[in-house]
Amino acid sequence: MKTRFLIAALALLAGVPALTIGVTSGVVAADKPVAATGGTGTVGGIVVPSTNHPITLDVPAEATHREITDDQKRVRNYADQPPLIPHAIRDYQIDLNINKCLTCHDRRNTAGSQAPMLSVTHFQDRDGQTLGTVAARRYFCTQCHVQQTDAQPIVPNSFRDFDSVLGHAQGGKK
Repeated sequence: MKTRFLIAALALLAGVPALTIGVTSGVVAADKPVAATGGTGTVGGIVVPSTNHPITLDVPAEATHREITDDQKRVRNYADQPPLIPHAIRDYQIDLNINKCLTCHDRRNTAGSQAPMLSVTHFQDRDGQTLGTVAARRYFCTQCHVQQTDAQPIVPNSFRDFDSVLGHAQGGKK
C-alpha cells in the first residue's frame, strides 16, 4: 500500500510544472499559439529560430576515402596483419544466417571462383581443433578484414618486414 502511494505521489509531482503553467495562464500549453515572425518563433515563451540549423540539416557526410576495387593484393603494413579486401563489399550480407564472403572464399567454392581460400586458422576453434566448417570466432570477416582504400595513415608507419631488415630483399646484400 505504501509503495502505491509513493508511486502516485511521484507521478503527481512530475506533472506539477505542467499543471502550474496551465493554471497561471488559464491556457493549456498545447493551446498556446506559436508566433512566427522574421524566421523565429516562440514556444512556451522561449524564442526559437526556425531557420535551418546545422544539427537539423540532413546533409550526407563527405567521403573520407575512396575504395580501391582493382582486385590487386597489397603489401601488408605490419606482421600478422589480416589481408585487406581488394574488392567492393558494400552490400555484402554477413549475419548469423548468411556470409556472402564464403560464397567465394570457402574451401568448397574456391575452384569455381578463383578466390583465395580462407586460411586453415579460420577452421580452428579456440582450442586449436580443426573443424569441418568455419569456426564461429572467425565467421564475421569484417571484424578483422577491411576493404582497401586510398586513405592516408593518421600516424606515420615505419614498419619494415623481416627480409628488408636483414637485407634479403635486395638479393642478400646489406
